[in-house]
Amino acid sequence: MTGGFPDGLDAFAAERGFNGKGPLCVALVVTQHARAAGLPLDPDALLTDGGGQVLGLGRSAVQAILGRHGLTRVLASEGGRTSRGSIGNMREYVAFLNRQAATGTVDLDAAEAFWIQRVHAFFAAKPFKIRLDASRGSRVVVRDVLEQAVDRQRAAPGTQYAGAVLQHLVGAVLDNALGLGAVAHHSFSTSDAQTGRVGDFHIGDAAIHVTTAPSEALVRRCRENLDDGLSPIIVTTARNLAAAEVLAANAGLEERIDMFEVEQFVASDLYRRGNFTAEGRRGAVHEIVARYNQIIDEHETDPSLKIELRQ
Repeated sequence: MTGGFPDGLDAFAAERGFNGKGPLCVALVVTQHARAAGLPLDPDALLTDGGGQVLGLGRSAVQAILGRHGLTRVLASEGGRTSRGSIGNMREYVAFLNRQAATGTVDLDAAEAFWIQRVHAFFAAKPFKIRLDASRGSRVVVRDVLEQAVDRQRAAPGTQYAGAVLQHLVGAVLDNALGLGAVAHHSFSTSDAQTGRVGDFHIGDAAIHVTTAPSEALVRRCRENLDDGLSPIIVTTARNLAAAEVLAANAGLEERIDMFEVEQFVASDLYRRGNFTAEGRRGAVHEIVARYNQIIDEHETDPSLKIELRQ
């Protein structure tokens, strides 16, 4: 395909709302038609005899395509056949492919891979869940959400759900502790270099770095913080706290960088805000989750990053 793909395909999907199961089924089947018949396609030839449905759009055809990519979950019970607007979606996607074909060779393998990635995202696009249970420790609340995020990453390689959840949970804790406006928030994909930030959060003389994967580069950023008169803090997972400590020690900064394990970071705040009572902690969890979801709404485009509380 020309240099505009996959950006052009991504823009098309965003503009036309090709995120739901119906449009995704249409995109997969039409891409398959393009493989078989070549481009350009005649949209009228992709209608059934009665003209009321997209040709070949059904559960078996869609699941066969998904099966080639190792996906066994059912995308749509009717393969999107009964979805309103399927014919219009077909015509729009055919027009897009034909425009691309007019300017160069269309990489249909790349197109199918793009839609398969969208299917992965669709299957994953449900909020993380927290079960409130007085019999479980407060640290488990954070652990459960992070484990769900890691599982979701495995289902959609290349995504960084755990890092985003970690950053915004810490942000929610800071907001609830210090008040709205005390810290600035950014999308997870926005790097410090892009904004000139000293860390994920800057409060007083503290530069807070939130990460699921401590690295030498992060420790160098902490050294820069120290050179600028700031106090660097690393917040990471229990599994990676030891790695962060080793990296800091290798750089001779083990006594100059404060480090917190995120489960403990959040749990200690829940106890403090909940006045060390079970009912108080439940209320504190509600407050943190509510603020976390607001941050997702304001700074992220993926609503599946939200958290749903279950009693």
